[in-house]
Amino acid sequence: GTGWDGSLNGEPLPSSDYWFTVEYAEPGDTSGARKQFKSHFTLKR
Repeated sequence: GTGWDGSLNGEPLPSSDYWFTVEYAEPGDTSGARKQFKSHFTLKR
């Protein structure tokens, strides 16, 4: 499949460490509870 090319809005991001948080609901969970996944990656050029 097509991967991410390391750009944001058409501009290449600098090589660095990037941290992110994803908030999501479990499929089928009707309680409205949200979970978080936090991680990071290193973009190398």
